[in-house]
Amino acid sequence: MNMQAVLDKPKSQTAPVRSKWYRSPWNIVFLVIAVLFVAARLPFYLAYDYTHSVVHLQPSFPKAHYLLMTMHVLFGSIAIVTCSLQVWPWLRNNYPKVHRITGRIYVLAGVLPSGLLALTASVVSTVAVGGKVGNVLLSLLWLASTFAGLYYARKRRMREHRRMMIYSFALCWSIIENRLWIGILFLCLLPFKKGYYHGSIDAMFSDIAVASIWTGWVVSLLIAQWWLDRKPNALT
Repeated sequence: MNMQAVLDKPKSQTAPVRSKWYRSPWNIVFLVIAVLFVAARLPFYLAYDYTHSVVHLQPSFPKAHYLLMTMHVLFGSIAIVTCSLQVWPWLRNNYPKVHRITGRIYVLAGVLPSGLLALTASVVSTVAVGGKVGNVLLSLLWLASTFAGLYYARKRRMREHRRMMIYSFALCWSIIENRLWIGILFLCLLPFKKGYYHGSIDAMFSDIAVASIWTGWVVSLLIAQWWLDRKPNALT
C-alpha cells in the first residue's frame, strides 16, 4: 500500500480501537466518588478552625500544622478530581485539548504543590515513624510517576506516558482507598483490643494508622500493575 492510499483511508479505518474497559461506567464512578470525597473533606479545612481538625495536630504548633494540612488538602482536592478526568479515554479521544488542559492542572496545581506539602506534613505528623516513612515514600513516588508521565508526554512517547499516569492515578487515589482500609483494619484488630492492646483504643488506632498508610498505596499500585498486565492494549 502506497503513502497516498494510507492518507486517503477513511478515518473509521485508521482510528484506534478503544478498550472495552474504558467504555465501562467505571470512569463515571471514579469521578463521582472523587467529587463526593472532596465535598465531604474540604469543609473541615475551608472554615480554618484548627480545633475541628480531622487529623491530630502537633501540640507545639497546631495552627501552623493545620495551615499546612489545609493547603495540602486544597491542592490535593484539585489533584483527585482532575486525575479522575485524566484516565477517561472518552474525554481524551473526543476532547484532546480538554485532556491536555486538565492534565496540566493536575500536574502543576495538584500534584506539585500537594506532593511537596505532603512531604513536609509527613515529617511533622503525629503518626508513628513507620507511618511517616510510608507517607514520605508515597509522596515521592507520586511526584516521580507524575513528572515521568509529563516527560514522556512531551517526548511523544505515549505508551510510557499512559503507564506512568496510571501509576500516578493509583497513588493519588490511594488516599481515598486509605479510608476503606482503616475500616477493614479496625474490624480485624477489634477482637485484640482487650488482649493485645490492653483495652487501649489509642494504641490500636496507632497501629491502624500505620498499616493503612502502607496498605493503601502498596495495594493500589499492585492493582494498577495487575490491570496493566491484563490490558496491555490500553497503552496504545
